[in-house]
Amino acid sequence: MKFKTVPNENTEGVVKLRLDIWLDVACLFRTRSEAQRACKGGKVDVNGQRAKPHREIGITDEISMTRSLGRKQRVIVRGLVERHLPKGEAKQLYKDISPEPTPEEAEFLRLARLTSPSVRWSKSGSPGKRERRELRRLKGRTN
Repeated sequence: MKFKTVPNENTEGVVKLRLDIWLDVACLFRTRSEAQRACKGGKVDVNGQRAKPHREIGITDEISMTRSLGRKQRVIVRGLVERHLPKGEAKQLYKDISPEPTPEEAEFLRLARLTSPSVRWSKSGSPGKRERRELRRLKGRTN
C-alpha cells in the first residue's frame, strides 16, 4: 500500500508529521484532543524521550504509550498520512511491538474489566446473584 506523505519544508525533504495528528489518524486514540491530553500528561514517549503533541515524527520512530492499568503499548511508525483512513488501513501505518501480557496480567485485566463501574450488569444496573458470586470467586473470597 502506498501512503501519502506530508513533506515538511523546514527539514530539507525529510518527511515529518505532528505526533498528535498521527496518533489520531492511526486510530491509536479516539480523537486528536485525547492524543494531546495523553502527550501533555507524559503518557507518550518517542524514541525514549517524553513527547509533546506538536513534536514531529518520521518513519521508523518508536512510540511508547502508557495505557490504562499501567499497560505499555509500543509501536514503530511505518507510514505517515494527513487524512483519516478506514481503521483497517490505519493499522498498516504502524507495527505493534508490544509484548504479550503474562497469564497473571491477562487475568488481572479480565478481573479489572469485570469490576469496573462501566460494566453494564443486568437490566437493573447492578450485578445479579450469579454475577456477585462470580465476582467473589474471582476476588478469592468465599462469603
